Amino acid sequence: MNVSDNYRNAWESYWTQTSDAAGEAIWDCDPALSAQPHSALLLPHADASRTIVDLGCGNGTTTRYLATRFAHAVGVDLSHAAVEHARRATDADTVEYQQLDLTDASAVRALHDRLGDTHVYMRAVIHQSEPEARSAVAAAVAEMIGSEGRAFVVELTSGSRDVLRRAASQPGGPGPKLQRVFHHGLKPADADDEEIPKLLGAAGLTVLAEGATTLPQTEHLADGTRIDLPARWFVLAGR
Repeated sequence: MNVSDNYRNAWESYWTQTSDAAGEAIWDCDPALSAQPHSALLLPHADASRTIVDLGCGNGTTTRYLATRFAHAVGVDLSHAAVEHARRATDADTVEYQQLDLTDASAVRALHDRLGDTHVYMRAVIHQSEPEARSAVAAAVAEMIGSEGRAFVVELTSGSRDVLRRAASQPGGPGPKLQRVFHHGLKPADADDEEIPKLLGAAGLTVLAEGATTLPQTEHLADGTRIDLPARWFVLAGR
């Protein structure tokens, strides 16, 4: 199955109305707070000479960092506008981008056929995907890594809902970046905690390592506290 038109349009409108300014998207944090420590967790299990694919790359901030740790990085996103943001910000020949619907199995297979077994980085994609599409997203991870690649997947946990509720109900309401998330109908932390590992296992992925973490955001509460969303990370291998 492919994603619904409503879901596709929500992301397209979000990225179309987002500027190229660093950090305007609430999740567009400095790689030192996310991609850097995540790479340190993945690299003991991964061959750095292999290509890494950033699934759900957005404006490419993380993809550009991954290209400094791996031989080549490919960022893919459902949104054409997001991919255009990423291309405008990138001039390195070790990075490329393409629009891709992760639920389109034939398109994912074609990318694998072109690149071979790759590593995968995927941050906070399953949790906000449409429920009926989540198994296909997990399957896309398995397709891309094949038997030789490794994946780093990090997803928000249910504790993030409490943080987001507090941010939304604070005096003055949610900050402008979180308001935009809600305005476009995006649904962070929508998946249950038990669902993520089940989906990964059903896709044929084996957990090599896992742990708790937080995903720092680029917005703060009224008292100045940065919004850090509870999450869980997995390093994965295929069958």
